[in-house]
Amino acid sequence: MQKETEIKLRVSRETLAALRDHPLLKKRNKSGWERRELFNQYFDTPDHELAAAKVALRVRRDGEEVIQTLKTKGQSIAGLSERNEYDWQLAKAKLDLKKLDGECWPEQLAGLDKKTIKPVFTTDFVRERAEIAWGRGKAKVVIEAALDLGKVIVGKQSEEICELELELREGEPAALLELAAELAEKLALMPCDISKAERGYRLNDPGSYALSLPVPALVADMPLDDAFTALAWHLLASSQRLAEQYRFNGHWRLLLEWVEQLSELRALLGSLGQAAPRATSHDLRLALDALLEDWRPLVQFGQDDEDVRKAAPEQFAEELLDVRWGQFSLGLARWLMARSWTIERNTRGNRQGAAQLSNWLGHFFAEEAASLQLSRYQQQPEDLAEQLPRIERILAWLHHARGALELPELDRLFGELNKLHALALLDISDEVLEARVQQALVVFQSRAWKHILRR
Repeated sequence: MQKETEIKLRVSRETLAALRDHPLLKKRNKSGWERRELFNQYFDTPDHELAAAKVALRVRRDGEEVIQTLKTKGQSIAGLSERNEYDWQLAKAKLDLKKLDGECWPEQLAGLDKKTIKPVFTTDFVRERAEIAWGRGKAKVVIEAALDLGKVIVGKQSEEICELELELREGEPAALLELAAELAEKLALMPCDISKAERGYRLNDPGSYALSLPVPALVADMPLDDAFTALAWHLLASSQRLAEQYRFNGHWRLLLEWVEQLSELRALLGSLGQAAPRATSHDLRLALDALLEDWRPLVQFGQDDEDVRKAAPEQFAEELLDVRWGQFSLGLARWLMARSWTIERNTRGNRQGAAQLSNWLGHFFAEEAASLQLSRYQQQPEDLAEQLPRIERILAWLHHARGALELPELDRLFGELNKLHALALLDISDEVLEARVQQALVVFQSRAWKHILRR
């Protein structure tokens, strides 16, 4: 068994060709590019019980070699994945069920009748691979770079494979993100954690690609730094899955959710005060602002305009040909992995970062609620939009961390504040202004809001 640590980056054919001659890869290429044709047959039961257990089983023909591979359930964080991999050399291209036993076989599948395992789809592609190596401080890094071009085929359906795969052979996982980020400076690279096997299952059943990821459990006594890290990783990974699925099927709801994830990330990055000095997140906030400046108005217009919704998939495809989405995704992943906001902050910032989440949230909500001055917007509802960033900061933490606070009716407050936020986004009319006045009063008079203001 070996542990596979890799990052997959979706690219265009033009980018794939440019990577072959990229100066950075040329400089660090220790082996030259080797071209191989890989033919892969994937297997599962008729009910896809292996896929349900997060297991991928294939037989690969690589030149004269035939290799049976089992990949078991691992973890994936924003495109960077780790999972266990078992390989067996075979004499011929026929699945050997006897090898699927012992340590490699998941306990979840212990009662499975292996004789029901049959071929389900193929992934055939040309791979150009090279050994990329360099010194990182005192350590050596070795990464296998693979340029893959081909197809996933399920019956009469197919989807193109066009990706850069970076697999760690030696060194720290952070080196994968560093290399990917350097390549993304001038090339459009889209981090995505969908495997070739998942693409096959998705072609067979479009709903099989799970968009929901395990929600981090934010508890009262965890340090703010840990809570923020877990939540930001979750939002980044979710946004990448939404982007991948929207690229695949163009369903409007997915684009809405993608923009919501980016909005929450932006709110979180602006919420931490001295715990995350603004200079440390400056570039990330600028990148997010640029994305939201384009996509937020589009989804708002698209709510009532079918032509906007129909045109959006093509606009999104153009977005993915730009460098900024890949740059932001990889930049945030590096920032989170290194906890860069903690490196040069002052003593007060260190205290805030180490504070228990419940204590910090209490102070944060109290300060933001006092600054929001809802009573003022009952008199001047036309100015409510100027408070959108503050409302979004409160909503982001209420959405994901209200369970860490013992305050009455926080769920109700979250719902009512969401209504106020929606009204703040609308164009001004007499009807909207009156609704803002009434909704500001509802929030102001809620039990949770009163408790927050008294803290």
